[in-house]
Amino acid sequence: MTPREIILKAYEGGKPERVPVTLFGGGMWSINSSGTTFEEISKDAGKMTKVLVENSERLKCDIVYAGSGYNNFHASALGGKIKFREVGAPDLEDHLISSEEEIDGLNIEDIDKDETINTTKEALRRTKKEIGDKYIVTLTAWGPFTLGARFVGEEAMMKATFKKPALVEKIVDFACDLLIHLYEPIVSDGTLEVISLADPTASGDLISKKQFEQFAVPALKKFTDWAKSKNAHTLLHICGNTTDRLELFPDTGASCISLDHKTDIAKAKEVLHGKICFGGNVDPVQIMLQGSASDVESSCKKIIETAGTDGAFVLMPGCDIPPTVPYENIQKFIQIATEWKL
Repeated sequence: MTPREIILKAYEGGKPERVPVTLFGGGMWSINSSGTTFEEISKDAGKMTKVLVENSERLKCDIVYAGSGYNNFHASALGGKIKFREVGAPDLEDHLISSEEEIDGLNIEDIDKDETINTTKEALRRTKKEIGDKYIVTLTAWGPFTLGARFVGEEAMMKATFKKPALVEKIVDFACDLLIHLYEPIVSDGTLEVISLADPTASGDLISKKQFEQFAVPALKKFTDWAKSKNAHTLLHICGNTTDRLELFPDTGASCISLDHKTDIAKAKEVLHGKICFGGNVDPVQIMLQGSASDVESSCKKIIETAGTDGAFVLMPGCDIPPTVPYENIQKFIQIATEWKL
């Protein structure tokens, strides 16, 4: 089976011939290790494609993520300003709205005019053409709750979940529509068969289980219903300790939920197996960055033995990895999964 076939088998609830394995995103690491910057390749589809293709063969992850680190451009395209860093993903400098009324002044179609977004889509198409028969090639973006918080501001969003719930519901629904608009052409033309969303502001460390169910789940379900109508899978990552809300993840409609290292992976297996594919959850800092290759091996083996021997599981870090993770640690992470026959 190819890496692509192995991932799709897991997403469909099956048991592939080996443990599926992927980083989540990996843009910061790939760009840093390639000796370039987010800013340098942001308007050059050829250079962006080169980084994606070369690192796909170097890393040998089952999934290749176009757009990793460029998530803030989907908000900046509607009126924000981006600040590039020397190392790391670009930031959105400030929030864009503070009231429900201001949402009505945002124009979703403005993302179609953004040069960096269009460069990323072109790089996605080129990468898919080069390696899409072997690997899953996806485009990643913020999930609806996180993208909505980018428009409002994270602190204001947290307060609004208590004081202005209608504002939260409206901006999250708007963000969902924006994401559907972003993905629609590249799903409809067959470029994408797996969509990647990261919803870190919907973290178990930031909002309660009740808030997650009220504000995050409906928009995720709306998005995944649309994706399913186009025969596309959705990989969803949620940060923080989400052990208390594991039973809600099938309600999102995602094909696979990627779990933070803080989440109890044994409990995840107990609650989720047979209901949704899940991935996780090697600590991206203490193990992947600060640990030895031996530490990586021990952590991967423990997680697979606990949660990954019955299929519908993908070995992943608990979040995106830092840009300076040692290459040998990634090699060991991939090796443990690819040599583990199911």
